[in-house]
Order: sequence, then structure tokens, then C-alpha cells
Amino acid sequence: MREQNDVITLPGAPEVSVQVRRSARARRLALKVSRLDGSVVLTLPKGASMRLAQGFVSERQDWLREALRGVEGPVAVELGAQIPFEGVLRRITAADLRHAQLDGEALLVPAARAAASVQAFMTLSARDRLAARVAVHTQALGRRAGKLTLRDTRSRWGSCTPSGDLMFSWRLVMTPPAILDYVAAHEVAHLAQMNHSPAFWAVVARLYPDYAEARSWLKTHGAALHRYRFDAT
Repeated sequence: MREQNDVITLPGAPEVSVQVRRSARARRLALKVSRLDGSVVLTLPKGASMRLAQGFVSERQDWLREALRGVEGPVAVELGAQIPFEGVLRRITAADLRHAQLDGEALLVPAARAAASVQAFMTLSARDRLAARVAVHTQALGRRAGKLTLRDTRSRWGSCTPSGDLMFSWRLVMTPPAILDYVAAHEVAHLAQMNHSPAFWAVVARLYPDYAEARSWLKTHGAALHRYRFDAT
């Protein structure tokens, strides 16, 4: 087992890197595995030694490898990589263009700034599609939405403020169109019911009858959409 620059590395196939973070608030050592990208973090109380940290990780390496089983690692958004768009994997391909554009199952991008171009394309596409579906659902509900904003959130796919402003994760454009449509309907339903009561779900069902299937898809596949890293290139 190696330790370098606050990283503990467990040898094996594959090696496992454990990021060590010191915390003045921590009262005990805590090991956490991200289900999003397989990253491993050991939180260490301020006064604890690295020797103690190494022993803690070594004693739990069997548990750690089991926890990592089946967890897919991060995907760098770069030329040659594949990324989902509207539920279909698209190959990121260099082209003589100023802005990214879709060409069948290829996502054509300027080679010098592939990641930034892909993210811009995803964000603009998400805004267009979400704005269109929000307009459909607000008309059906007879309500008006406020401002629509996009963010890259991990804790939620969308939200609605008491004033009617809607926020969505732009990564929804990676999902099949039906999933994006469900999230749009879900947040529009909050314009009528600012809760998750049976009355709220009745509104969702009115706007999007197959919502249970879409919710299930997000619970099963949603976390994997955060594997795609745009800051790696």
C-alpha cells in the first residue's frame, strides 16, 4: 500500500486510490465510495496520522473492493469518447466547425475545445427541449411558469420555487426524450401543488400518465449520467 500527496493506493487489479481529506469537524475516520463515479474518499479527523489512515484502509480493503464492484468510473468528455444524447450514445468526433452539431450517431465538435463545445451543445439543446415541454404542460394545466434556469445539479433533476421559477439539470438532455418530458411535467405540476401529496401525483398523472415508468428509469440510470466529466479535457 502506497501513500503519496494525501492519496492512499491499494495495490491489486485494479489499483484503488483513496483520497484523504482532513476535517476539523470529523470525530472519526469515515470511508465513502461514490456511486456516481467510483471515487473513494477517506475523511480523517484533524489530529489523526496517515499511519492510522493507512491501517484503517488496509483493514477495510475487502469491503472497499466489494463496494466498488459494478461501479463504473468517470468518463472524460474528449475526442473519441461516447456520450448519450436523447438516450443514444454519440461518438465525439473532430470536424471543421465553430460549434458542435449532431450528425447521426456522431457529435461533431471543433477539435481544439471538444469538452466545452459538447457541454454548450448539451445545455442549449436541453433549454430548447425543456422550454418546449414546459410550455405544453403549463398550457394543459392552465398555469404560468416563471423563469427557467439550467444547472448541473447532482441532488435533483428539477425544482420549482413558490414564485413559479423552474430549474432543471441540463443533463436531462442525455436521457430519452420521454424522461425529460416527465421531469418537465413533474416540475410544472408543482405550480398547482407545492408538495408531493396524492393531489400532486394526481396532477402529474394528468400531465404525464406514464410517470411511474419514467421515475423508475431515473432511479436506475440517472446517477450514471454524472459519470461524464467536462473538466477533464
